[in-house]
Amino acid sequence: MTEIRSIECERDCCPNNILPQLYEMGRAIARSRDLQESLTVLLAIMRERLGVAKGLFTLYHRRTGTIFIHEGFGVSDEEKARGVYNLGEGITGKVVESGKPIVVPRIREEPNFLNRTQSRDDDGLDRSFLCIPIVRGTDVLGTISVEKDYADAEDIRQDVAFLEFLATLLAQAVEIHLLEHEEKTLLESENRRLREALKEKFHPANIIGNSAPMREVYAMIEKIAKTRVTVLLLGESGVGKELVANAIHYHGNSAGGPFVKFNCAALPESVIESELFGHEKGAFTGAETLRKGRFEEADGGTIFIDEIGELSPAIQTKLLRVLQERTVERVGRNKPIPINIRVLTATNRDLKAMVDEGKFREDLYYRLNVFPVTIPPLRERGGDIVALADSFVERFAKENGKTVKRISRPALQMLTKYFWPGNVRELENVIERAVILCEDEVIHGYNLPPSLQDATISGTRESSSLRSKLDAVEYEYVVEALKHTRGNVTEAARELGLTRRVLGLKMQRFGVNFADYRKGSPLDGDEPETVE
Repeated sequence: MTEIRSIECERDCCPNNILPQLYEMGRAIARSRDLQESLTVLLAIMRERLGVAKGLFTLYHRRTGTIFIHEGFGVSDEEKARGVYNLGEGITGKVVESGKPIVVPRIREEPNFLNRTQSRDDDGLDRSFLCIPIVRGTDVLGTISVEKDYADAEDIRQDVAFLEFLATLLAQAVEIHLLEHEEKTLLESENRRLREALKEKFHPANIIGNSAPMREVYAMIEKIAKTRVTVLLLGESGVGKELVANAIHYHGNSAGGPFVKFNCAALPESVIESELFGHEKGAFTGAETLRKGRFEEADGGTIFIDEIGELSPAIQTKLLRVLQERTVERVGRNKPIPINIRVLTATNRDLKAMVDEGKFREDLYYRLNVFPVTIPPLRERGGDIVALADSFVERFAKENGKTVKRISRPALQMLTKYFWPGNVRELENVIERAVILCEDEVIHGYNLPPSLQDATISGTRESSSLRSKLDAVEYEYVVEALKHTRGNVTEAARELGLTRRVLGLKMQRFGVNFADYRKGSPLDGDEPETVE
Protein backbone atom coordinates (compact mmCIF):
# COMPACT_ATOMS: atom_id res chain seq x y z
CA MET A 1 0.00 0.00 0.00
CA THR A 2 1.32 3.44 -0.94
CA GLU A 3 1.62 5.70 2.07
CA ILE A 4 -0.61 8.75 2.01
CA ARG A 5 1.58 11.63 3.10
CA SER A 6 0.48 14.87 4.75
CA ILE A 7 2.79 17.58 3.41
CA GLU A 8 3.94 20.69 5.26
CA CYS A 9 4.80 23.25 2.61
CA GLU A 10 6.78 26.47 2.57
CA ARG A 11 4.79 29.64 1.99
CA ASP A 12 7.30 31.29 -0.35
CA CYS A 13 7.11 28.84 -3.20
CA CYS A 14 4.26 30.46 -5.20
CA PRO A 15 5.30 31.34 -8.76
CA ASN A 16 5.31 35.07 -9.53
CA ASN A 17 3.19 34.68 -12.66
CA ILE A 18 0.22 33.69 -10.45
CA LEU A 19 0.05 37.04 -8.66
CA PRO A 20 -2.33 38.71 -11.17
CA GLN A 21 -4.81 35.84 -10.73
CA LEU A 22 -4.49 36.01 -6.94
CA TYR A 23 -5.21 39.74 -7.12
CA GLU A 24 -8.25 39.07 -9.31
CA MET A 25 -9.59 36.45 -6.93
CA GLY A 26 -8.99 38.70 -3.94
CA ARG A 27 -10.99 41.44 -5.63
CA ALA A 28 -13.79 38.99 -6.47
CA ILE A 29 -14.00 37.92 -2.83
CA ALA A 30 -13.90 41.52 -1.59
CA ARG A 31 -16.60 42.92 -3.89
CA SER A 32 -19.08 40.05 -3.78
CA ARG A 33 -20.64 37.82 -1.16
CA ASP A 34 -21.36 35.33 -3.95
CA LEU A 35 -19.04 32.36 -3.69
CA GLN A 36 -19.61 31.44 -7.32
CA GLU A 37 -17.72 34.48 -8.65
CA SER A 38 -14.66 33.58 -6.57
CA LEU A 39 -14.86 29.94 -7.66
CA THR A 40 -14.91 30.97 -11.31
CA VAL A 41 -11.56 32.70 -10.83
CA LEU A 42 -10.19 29.79 -8.74
CA LEU A 43 -11.06 27.19 -11.36
CA ALA A 44 -9.60 29.33 -14.14
CA ILE A 45 -6.31 29.59 -12.22
CA MET A 46 -6.24 25.81 -11.66
CA ARG A 47 -7.00 25.02 -15.29
CA GLU A 48 -4.98 27.69 -17.12
CA ARG A 49 -2.05 28.43 -14.81
CA LEU A 50 -1.50 25.18 -12.94
CA GLY A 51 -2.34 22.94 -15.92
CA VAL A 52 -4.63 20.74 -13.82
CA ALA A 53 -6.44 17.91 -15.64
CA LYS A 54 -9.32 17.79 -13.12
CA GLY A 55 -10.19 20.25 -10.41
CA LEU A 56 -12.92 19.85 -7.77
CA PHE A 57 -14.28 22.07 -5.03
CA THR A 58 -16.27 20.27 -2.30
CA LEU A 59 -18.36 21.51 0.62
CA TYR A 60 -18.91 19.78 3.95
CA HIS A 61 -22.44 19.74 5.40
CA ARG A 62 -21.81 19.40 9.09
CA ARG A 63 -25.41 18.52 9.98
CA THR A 64 -25.63 15.59 7.59
CA GLY A 65 -21.97 14.58 7.75
CA THR A 66 -21.75 14.46 3.95
CA ILE A 67 -19.20 16.00 1.60
CA PHE A 68 -20.35 16.74 -1.95
CA ILE A 69 -18.90 18.30 -5.09
CA HIS A 70 -20.08 21.90 -5.39
CA GLU A 71 -18.12 22.93 -8.48
CA GLY A 72 -15.37 21.61 -10.72
CA PHE A 73 -14.10 20.81 -14.19
CA GLY A 74 -12.97 17.65 -15.95
CA VAL A 75 -16.08 15.79 -14.77
CA SER A 76 -19.66 15.71 -16.05
CA ASP A 77 -22.71 16.77 -14.02
CA GLU A 78 -23.64 13.10 -13.59
CA GLU A 79 -20.15 12.31 -12.28
CA LYS A 80 -20.32 15.28 -9.89
CA ALA A 81 -23.61 13.99 -8.52
CA ARG A 82 -21.93 10.67 -7.67
CA GLY A 83 -19.11 12.40 -5.80
CA VAL A 84 -20.62 12.28 -2.30
CA TYR A 85 -18.51 11.15 0.67
CA ASN A 86 -19.02 10.60 4.36
CA LEU A 87 -16.64 11.99 6.94
CA GLY A 88 -13.43 9.91 6.93
CA GLU A 89 -14.40 8.09 3.72
CA GLY A 90 -11.83 8.04 0.92
CA ILE A 91 -9.11 10.66 0.48
CA THR A 92 -11.58 13.57 0.52
CA GLY A 93 -13.32 12.32 3.67
CA LYS A 94 -9.96 11.85 5.43
CA VAL A 95 -8.85 15.40 4.58
CA VAL A 96 -12.08 16.87 5.97
CA GLU A 97 -11.79 14.68 9.07
CA SER A 98 -8.13 15.55 9.78
CA GLY A 99 -7.99 19.10 8.44
CA LYS A 100 -4.61 18.34 6.79
CA PRO A 101 -3.66 18.13 3.09
CA ILE A 102 -3.05 14.73 1.56
CA VAL A 103 -1.05 13.83 -1.54
CA VAL A 104 -1.41 10.60 -3.53
CA PRO A 105 1.72 10.45 -5.75
CA ARG A 106 0.18 7.85 -8.08
CA ILE A 107 -3.56 7.17 -8.05
CA ARG A 108 -3.16 3.64 -9.43
CA GLU A 109 -1.20 2.54 -6.38
CA GLU A 110 -3.52 3.98 -3.71
CA PRO A 111 -6.23 1.55 -2.46
CA ASN A 112 -7.94 4.30 -0.41
CA PHE A 113 -8.70 6.23 -3.58
CA LEU A 114 -12.40 5.45 -4.17
CA ASN A 115 -13.01 6.95 -7.63
CA ARG A 116 -16.55 7.70 -6.42
CA THR A 117 -17.28 9.85 -9.47
CA GLN A 118 -16.36 6.95 -11.79
CA SER A 119 -14.74 9.50 -14.11
CA ARG A 120 -11.22 8.06 -14.34
CA ASP A 121 -9.75 6.27 -17.37
CA ASP A 122 -6.54 4.19 -17.38
CA ASP A 123 -4.35 7.20 -18.24
CA GLY A 124 -5.79 9.12 -15.28
CA LEU A 125 -4.66 6.40 -12.88
CA ASP A 126 -1.03 7.45 -13.39
CA ARG A 127 -1.63 11.03 -12.27
CA SER A 128 -1.06 12.49 -8.81
CA PHE A 129 -3.96 13.61 -6.63
CA LEU A 130 -3.74 16.56 -4.22
CA CYS A 131 -6.51 17.30 -1.72
CA ILE A 132 -6.33 20.51 0.37
CA PRO A 133 -8.71 21.38 3.24
CA ILE A 134 -10.53 24.71 3.40
CA VAL A 135 -10.25 25.70 7.05
CA ARG A 136 -11.81 28.62 8.93
CA GLY A 137 -10.57 28.75 12.52
CA THR A 138 -10.84 25.15 13.68
CA ASP A 139 -13.67 24.19 11.29
CA VAL A 140 -13.06 22.34 8.03
CA LEU A 141 -15.56 23.68 5.49
CA GLY A 142 -14.63 21.67 2.39
CA THR A 143 -11.71 20.82 0.09
CA ILE A 144 -9.90 21.81 -3.08
CA SER A 145 -8.56 18.81 -5.00
CA VAL A 146 -6.65 18.44 -8.27
CA GLU A 147 -5.37 15.72 -10.56
CA LYS A 148 -2.19 16.43 -12.51
CA ASP A 149 0.93 14.85 -14.02
CA TYR A 150 3.94 16.09 -11.99
CA ALA A 151 7.59 15.97 -13.02
CA ASP A 152 9.01 15.78 -9.48
CA ALA A 153 8.24 16.21 -5.78
CA GLU A 154 9.24 19.90 -5.83
CA ASP A 155 6.44 20.71 -8.30
CA ILE A 156 3.98 18.92 -6.03
CA ARG A 157 5.19 20.86 -3.00
CA GLN A 158 4.83 24.21 -4.76
CA ASP A 159 1.26 23.43 -5.91
CA VAL A 160 0.23 22.23 -2.45
CA ALA A 161 1.53 25.45 -0.91
CA PHE A 162 -0.25 27.53 -3.54
CA LEU A 163 -3.54 25.65 -3.16
CA GLU A 164 -3.37 26.06 0.61
CA PHE A 165 -3.00 29.80 0.05
CA LEU A 166 -6.05 29.80 -2.25
CA ALA A 167 -8.03 27.82 0.32
CA THR A 168 -7.14 30.42 2.96
CA LEU A 169 -8.36 33.23 0.68
CA LEU A 170 -11.64 31.40 0.05
CA ALA A 171 -12.37 30.28 3.62
CA GLN A 172 -14.43 33.30 4.71
CA ALA A 173 -16.53 33.32 1.53
CA VAL A 174 -17.15 29.57 1.93
CA GLU A 175 -18.20 30.03 5.55
CA ILE A 176 -20.67 32.77 4.62
CA HIS A 177 -22.05 30.65 1.79
CA LEU A 178 -22.62 27.67 4.08
CA LEU A 179 -24.30 29.81 6.72
CA GLU A 180 -26.63 31.34 4.14
CA HIS A 181 -27.31 28.33 1.95
CA GLU A 182 -26.79 25.13 3.95
CA GLU A 183 -30.25 25.22 5.52
CA LYS A 184 -31.82 25.99 2.16
CA THR A 185 -29.87 23.20 0.47
CA LEU A 186 -30.87 20.71 3.15
CA LEU A 187 -34.54 21.72 2.91
CA GLU A 188 -34.49 21.42 -0.88
CA SER A 189 -32.87 18.01 -0.61
CA GLU A 190 -35.44 16.88 1.97
CA ASN A 191 -38.30 18.22 -0.16
CA ARG A 192 -37.03 16.26 -3.16
CA ARG A 193 -36.77 13.12 -1.02
CA LEU A 194 -40.29 13.56 0.36
CA ARG A 195 -41.74 14.21 -3.10
CA GLU A 196 -40.15 11.01 -4.39
CA ALA A 197 -41.48 9.12 -1.37
CA LEU A 198 -44.98 10.50 -1.92
CA LYS A 199 -44.78 9.78 -5.61
CA GLU A 200 -43.89 6.16 -4.87
CA LYS A 201 -46.55 5.88 -2.19
CA PHE A 202 -49.31 7.04 -4.49
CA HIS A 203 -48.11 5.24 -7.61
CA PRO A 204 -51.17 3.57 -9.23
CA ALA A 205 -49.37 0.24 -9.07
CA ASN A 206 -49.40 0.59 -5.30
CA ILE A 207 -53.13 1.24 -5.08
CA ILE A 208 -54.14 -2.20 -3.91
CA GLY A 209 -56.34 -4.21 -6.21
CA ASN A 210 -56.07 -5.81 -9.61
CA SER A 211 -59.72 -6.41 -10.47
CA ALA A 212 -60.98 -5.47 -13.92
CA PRO A 213 -62.81 -2.31 -12.68
CA MET A 214 -59.63 -1.07 -10.96
CA ARG A 215 -57.49 -1.79 -14.01
CA GLU A 216 -59.76 0.57 -15.92
CA VAL A 217 -59.15 3.24 -13.27
CA TYR A 218 -55.38 2.75 -13.54
CA ALA A 219 -55.59 3.17 -17.31
CA MET A 220 -57.49 6.44 -16.82
CA ILE A 221 -54.88 7.71 -14.34
CA GLU A 222 -52.09 6.95 -16.78
CA LYS A 223 -53.86 8.83 -19.58
CA ILE A 224 -54.74 11.98 -17.65
CA ALA A 225 -51.87 12.35 -15.15
CA LYS A 226 -49.56 14.25 -17.54
CA THR A 227 -52.33 16.56 -18.80
CA ARG A 228 -53.90 19.64 -17.17
CA VAL A 229 -57.48 18.48 -17.71
CA THR A 230 -60.00 19.07 -14.91
CA VAL A 231 -60.99 15.71 -13.38
CA LEU A 232 -64.19 14.81 -11.55
CA LEU A 233 -63.84 11.72 -9.34
CA LEU A 234 -67.13 9.91 -8.75
CA GLY A 235 -67.96 7.10 -6.37
CA GLU A 236 -69.55 6.14 -3.08
CA SER A 237 -68.15 7.27 0.23
CA GLY A 238 -65.06 5.29 1.24
CA VAL A 239 -64.02 3.98 -2.20
CA GLY A 240 -60.68 5.82 -2.23
CA LYS A 241 -61.26 8.95 -4.32
CA GLU A 242 -58.59 10.88 -2.43
CA LEU A 243 -56.03 8.13 -3.07
CA VAL A 244 -56.72 8.37 -6.81
CA ALA A 245 -56.39 12.17 -6.64
CA ASN A 246 -52.99 11.71 -5.01
CA ALA A 247 -51.90 9.35 -7.78
CA ILE A 248 -52.98 11.83 -10.47
CA HIS A 249 -51.12 14.73 -8.86
CA TYR A 250 -47.87 12.97 -8.02
CA HIS A 251 -47.56 11.54 -11.52
CA GLY A 252 -48.50 14.74 -13.28
CA ASN A 253 -46.39 17.61 -14.60
CA SER A 254 -47.16 19.68 -11.48
CA ALA A 255 -45.93 16.99 -9.05
CA GLY A 256 -43.20 19.35 -7.84
CA GLY A 257 -45.80 21.94 -6.84
CA PRO A 258 -48.11 21.97 -3.82
CA PHE A 259 -51.01 19.55 -3.44
CA VAL A 260 -53.79 21.23 -1.47
CA LYS A 261 -56.85 19.31 -0.27
CA PHE A 262 -60.16 20.78 0.88
CA ASN A 263 -63.35 19.02 2.00
CA CYS A 264 -66.56 21.02 1.61
CA ALA A 265 -68.72 18.77 3.80
CA ALA A 266 -70.53 20.24 6.81
CA LEU A 267 -68.89 23.68 6.62
CA PRO A 268 -70.83 27.00 6.68
CA GLU A 269 -70.81 29.06 3.47
CA SER A 270 -68.79 31.89 5.05
CA VAL A 271 -66.08 29.48 6.20
CA ILE A 272 -65.86 27.77 2.80
CA GLU A 273 -65.59 31.13 1.02
CA SER A 274 -62.75 32.31 3.26
CA GLU A 275 -60.96 28.95 3.13
CA LEU A 276 -61.09 28.60 -0.65
CA PHE A 277 -60.62 32.20 -1.79
CA GLY A 278 -58.89 33.84 1.21
CA HIS A 279 -59.65 37.24 2.71
CA GLU A 280 -58.11 40.66 3.17
CA LYS A 281 -57.35 42.14 6.58
CA GLY A 282 -60.51 43.73 7.96
CA ALA A 283 -62.77 42.09 5.34
CA PHE A 284 -65.13 41.00 8.12
CA THR A 285 -65.28 40.84 11.89
CA GLY A 286 -62.41 38.70 13.13
CA ALA A 287 -60.31 39.06 9.94
CA GLU A 288 -57.33 40.52 11.76
CA THR A 289 -54.74 39.51 9.16
CA LEU A 290 -54.58 38.83 5.43
CA ARG A 291 -55.11 35.17 4.62
CA LYS A 292 -54.40 33.39 1.35
CA GLY A 293 -57.05 30.89 0.30
CA ARG A 294 -56.55 27.30 -0.80
CA PHE A 295 -56.53 28.28 -4.48
CA GLU A 296 -53.58 30.65 -3.93
CA GLU A 297 -51.80 28.07 -1.81
CA ALA A 298 -52.13 25.57 -4.68
CA ASP A 299 -50.62 27.96 -7.26
CA GLY A 300 -48.17 25.99 -9.40
CA GLY A 301 -49.66 22.67 -8.28
CA THR A 302 -53.02 20.96 -7.74
CA ILE A 303 -56.11 21.61 -5.64
CA PHE A 304 -58.38 18.71 -4.71
CA ILE A 305 -61.90 19.75 -3.65
CA ASP A 306 -63.82 16.87 -2.07
CA GLU A 307 -67.60 16.72 -1.63
CA ILE A 308 -68.07 19.36 -4.35
CA GLY A 309 -71.81 18.69 -4.33
CA GLU A 310 -72.11 20.35 -0.91
CA LEU A 311 -71.27 23.86 -2.19
CA SER A 312 -73.93 26.57 -1.93
CA PRO A 313 -75.12 28.39 -5.11
CA ALA A 314 -73.10 31.51 -4.20
CA ILE A 315 -69.84 29.56 -3.81
CA GLN A 316 -70.62 27.64 -7.00
CA THR A 317 -70.73 30.96 -8.85
CA LYS A 318 -67.33 32.04 -7.49
CA LEU A 319 -65.83 28.65 -8.28
CA LEU A 320 -67.11 28.87 -11.86
CA ARG A 321 -65.34 32.22 -12.24
CA VAL A 322 -62.07 30.69 -11.00
CA LEU A 323 -62.32 27.85 -13.50
CA GLN A 324 -63.17 30.17 -16.39
CA GLU A 325 -60.69 32.99 -15.77
CA ARG A 326 -57.98 31.20 -13.76
CA THR A 327 -58.01 34.08 -11.30
CA VAL A 328 -59.19 34.31 -7.70
CA GLU A 329 -60.50 37.24 -5.65
CA ARG A 330 -60.06 37.29 -1.90
CA VAL A 331 -63.00 38.32 0.27
CA GLY A 332 -62.74 42.10 0.66
CA ARG A 333 -60.58 42.56 -2.46
CA ASN A 334 -61.77 43.51 -5.93
CA LYS A 335 -58.51 42.94 -7.79
CA PRO A 336 -58.19 39.42 -9.29
CA ILE A 337 -55.07 37.34 -8.57
CA PRO A 338 -53.89 35.08 -11.42
CA ILE A 339 -53.29 31.43 -10.49
CA ASN A 340 -51.84 28.45 -12.34
CA ILE A 341 -53.39 25.31 -10.89
CA ARG A 342 -54.88 21.97 -11.80
CA VAL A 343 -58.33 21.30 -10.36
CA LEU A 344 -59.46 17.86 -9.17
CA THR A 345 -62.89 17.48 -7.59
CA ALA A 346 -64.82 14.58 -6.08
CA THR A 347 -68.33 13.78 -4.95
CA ASN A 348 -70.46 10.83 -3.87
CA ARG A 349 -73.63 12.57 -5.08
CA ASP A 350 -75.36 12.48 -8.46
CA LEU A 351 -74.48 15.92 -9.79
CA LYS A 352 -76.54 15.47 -12.96
CA ALA A 353 -79.65 14.80 -10.88
CA MET A 354 -78.83 17.86 -8.76
CA VAL A 355 -78.59 19.94 -11.96
CA ASP A 356 -82.03 18.68 -13.03
CA GLU A 357 -83.40 19.60 -9.59
CA GLY A 358 -81.86 23.08 -9.76
CA LYS A 359 -79.49 22.43 -6.83
CA PHE A 360 -76.27 22.62 -8.85
CA ARG A 361 -75.27 25.04 -11.59
CA GLU A 362 -75.40 23.42 -15.01
CA ASP A 363 -72.51 25.51 -16.41
CA LEU A 364 -70.33 24.59 -13.41
CA TYR A 365 -71.24 20.93 -13.82
CA TYR A 366 -69.98 20.92 -17.41
CA ARG A 367 -66.81 22.76 -16.35
CA LEU A 368 -66.09 20.09 -13.72
CA ASN A 369 -67.23 17.09 -15.77
CA VAL A 370 -64.54 17.44 -18.44
CA PHE A 371 -63.02 14.08 -17.54
CA PRO A 372 -65.10 12.02 -15.08
CA VAL A 373 -63.50 8.96 -13.45
CA THR A 374 -65.75 6.58 -11.52
CA ILE A 375 -64.16 4.62 -8.67
CA PRO A 376 -66.02 1.29 -8.34
CA PRO A 377 -67.54 0.26 -4.97
CA LEU A 378 -65.89 -2.59 -3.10
CA ARG A 379 -68.78 -4.98 -3.76
CA GLU A 380 -67.89 -4.77 -7.49
CA ARG A 381 -64.23 -5.51 -6.73
CA GLY A 382 -64.71 -8.94 -5.16
CA GLY A 383 -61.26 -10.10 -6.24
CA ASP A 384 -59.62 -7.19 -4.42
CA ILE A 385 -61.18 -7.76 -0.99
CA VAL A 386 -58.69 -10.43 0.09
CA ALA A 387 -55.66 -8.41 -1.12
CA LEU A 388 -56.91 -5.30 0.68
CA ALA A 389 -57.61 -7.28 3.86
CA ASP A 390 -54.12 -8.77 3.73
CA SER A 391 -52.48 -5.36 3.46
CA PHE A 392 -54.54 -4.01 6.35
CA VAL A 393 -53.65 -7.04 8.52
CA GLU A 394 -49.95 -6.42 7.91
CA ARG A 395 -50.24 -2.71 8.63
CA PHE A 396 -52.35 -2.88 11.79
CA ALA A 397 -50.40 -5.84 13.19
CA LYS A 398 -47.25 -3.74 12.88
CA GLU A 399 -48.90 -0.65 14.37
CA ASN A 400 -50.27 -2.60 17.35
CA GLY A 401 -47.18 -4.74 17.95
CA LYS A 402 -48.97 -8.03 17.22
CA THR A 403 -47.88 -11.12 15.27
CA VAL A 404 -51.05 -11.68 13.27
CA LYS A 405 -50.04 -13.46 10.06
CA ARG A 406 -53.17 -14.55 8.24
CA ILE A 407 -56.94 -14.68 8.02
CA SER A 408 -58.74 -18.00 8.41
CA ARG A 409 -60.81 -19.41 5.56
CA PRO A 410 -64.20 -18.90 7.31
CA ALA A 411 -63.26 -15.30 8.06
CA LEU A 412 -62.28 -14.79 4.41
CA GLN A 413 -65.62 -16.21 3.31
CA MET A 414 -67.38 -13.75 5.61
CA LEU A 415 -65.39 -10.86 4.16
CA THR A 416 -66.11 -11.82 0.56
CA LYS A 417 -69.87 -12.43 1.11
CA TYR A 418 -70.50 -9.12 2.88
CA PHE A 419 -72.08 -6.19 0.97
CA TRP A 420 -69.62 -3.48 2.21
CA PRO A 421 -71.83 -0.38 2.24
CA GLY A 422 -68.90 1.58 3.69
CA ASN A 423 -66.49 0.29 1.01
CA VAL A 424 -62.70 0.23 1.57
CA ARG A 425 -62.93 2.50 4.61
CA GLU A 426 -65.31 0.05 6.31
CA LEU A 427 -63.06 -2.91 5.45
CA GLU A 428 -60.09 -1.06 6.93
CA ASN A 429 -61.97 -0.46 10.18
CA VAL A 430 -63.15 -4.08 10.33
CA ILE A 431 -59.61 -5.44 9.96
CA GLU A 432 -58.20 -3.02 12.52
CA ARG A 433 -60.81 -4.20 15.05
CA ALA A 434 -60.11 -7.85 14.22
CA VAL A 435 -56.34 -7.44 14.68
CA ILE A 436 -56.90 -5.88 18.10
CA LEU A 437 -59.26 -8.67 19.17
CA CYS A 438 -57.12 -11.47 17.74
CA GLU A 439 -55.48 -13.63 20.43
CA ASP A 440 -53.21 -15.76 18.23
CA GLU A 441 -51.60 -15.43 14.80
CA VAL A 442 -54.84 -16.00 12.87
CA ILE A 443 -57.91 -13.77 12.48
CA HIS A 444 -60.97 -15.97 13.00
CA GLY A 445 -64.57 -15.39 12.02
CA TYR A 446 -65.52 -14.58 15.61
CA ASN A 447 -63.01 -11.72 15.57
CA LEU A 448 -65.12 -9.98 12.93
CA PRO A 449 -68.09 -7.73 13.75
CA PRO A 450 -71.52 -9.37 14.23
CA SER A 451 -72.80 -7.81 10.99
CA LEU A 452 -70.34 -9.91 8.98
CA GLN A 453 -70.92 -13.06 11.02
CA ASP A 454 -74.68 -12.76 10.74
CA ALA A 455 -74.56 -12.10 7.00
CA THR A 456 -72.76 -15.42 6.50
CA ILE A 457 -74.21 -17.62 9.23
CA SER A 458 -77.76 -16.56 9.91
CA GLY A 459 -78.61 -14.49 6.86
CA THR A 460 -79.44 -11.41 8.93
CA ARG A 461 -77.46 -8.28 9.66
CA GLU A 462 -79.07 -6.83 12.74
CA SER A 463 -78.91 -9.74 15.14
CA SER A 464 -76.16 -9.68 17.77
CA SER A 465 -77.62 -12.40 19.98
CA LEU A 466 -75.62 -14.99 21.89
CA ARG A 467 -76.91 -17.64 19.44
CA SER A 468 -75.39 -15.86 16.43
CA LYS A 469 -72.04 -15.48 18.17
CA LEU A 470 -71.98 -19.16 19.13
CA ASP A 471 -72.90 -20.08 15.54
CA ALA A 472 -69.94 -18.07 14.28
CA VAL A 473 -67.54 -19.97 16.51
CA GLU A 474 -69.09 -23.35 15.58
CA TYR A 475 -68.93 -22.51 11.89
CA GLU A 476 -65.24 -21.62 12.24
CA TYR A 477 -64.39 -24.95 13.91
CA VAL A 478 -66.39 -27.03 11.40
CA VAL A 479 -64.69 -25.43 8.40
CA GLU A 480 -61.22 -25.67 9.92
CA ALA A 481 -61.73 -29.38 10.72
CA LEU A 482 -62.93 -30.16 7.18
CA LYS A 483 -60.03 -28.24 5.73
CA HIS A 484 -57.56 -30.11 7.95
CA THR A 485 -59.01 -33.53 6.99
CA ARG A 486 -59.34 -32.71 3.27
CA GLY A 487 -63.15 -32.99 3.39
CA ASN A 488 -63.22 -36.35 5.23
CA VAL A 489 -66.40 -35.97 7.31
CA THR A 490 -65.67 -38.99 9.51
CA GLU A 491 -62.17 -37.74 10.40
CA ALA A 492 -63.47 -34.21 10.92
CA ALA A 493 -66.19 -35.44 13.29
CA ARG A 494 -63.62 -37.45 15.26
CA GLU A 495 -61.36 -34.37 15.46
CA LEU A 496 -64.25 -32.26 16.76
CA GLY A 497 -65.46 -34.92 19.21
CA LEU A 498 -68.82 -35.26 17.41
CA THR A 499 -70.67 -38.08 15.73
CA ARG A 500 -70.75 -38.10 11.97
CA ARG A 501 -74.51 -37.45 12.05
CA VAL A 502 -74.23 -34.40 14.35
CA LEU A 503 -71.48 -32.92 12.20
CA GLY A 504 -73.62 -33.52 9.11
CA LEU A 505 -76.51 -31.61 10.68
CA LYS A 506 -74.25 -28.69 11.54
CA MET A 507 -72.82 -28.65 8.02
CA GLN A 508 -76.36 -28.60 6.64
CA ARG A 509 -77.32 -25.70 8.92
CA PHE A 510 -74.26 -23.65 7.93
CA GLY A 511 -74.47 -24.50 4.23
CA VAL A 512 -71.03 -26.17 4.23
CA ASN A 513 -70.25 -28.74 1.53
CA PHE A 514 -67.50 -31.28 2.38
CA ALA A 515 -66.62 -31.59 -1.34
CA ASP A 516 -65.25 -28.03 -1.28
CA TYR A 517 -62.44 -29.22 0.99
CA ARG A 518 -61.46 -32.41 -0.79
CA LYS A 519 -58.07 -32.72 -2.46
CA GLY A 520 -58.11 -31.16 -5.88
CA SER A 521 -61.04 -28.83 -5.15
CA PRO A 522 -60.72 -25.08 -5.76
CA LEU A 523 -60.41 -24.55 -2.05
CA ASP A 524 -57.80 -27.25 -1.65
CA GLY A 525 -54.30 -26.53 -0.45
CA ASP A 526 -52.64 -25.28 2.65
CA GLU A 527 -53.70 -21.86 3.77
CA PRO A 528 -51.02 -19.27 3.01
CA GLU A 529 -49.09 -17.57 5.72
CA THR A 530 -50.42 -14.24 4.49
CA VAL A 531 -53.61 -13.43 2.69
CA GLU A 532 -53.08 -13.21 -1.06
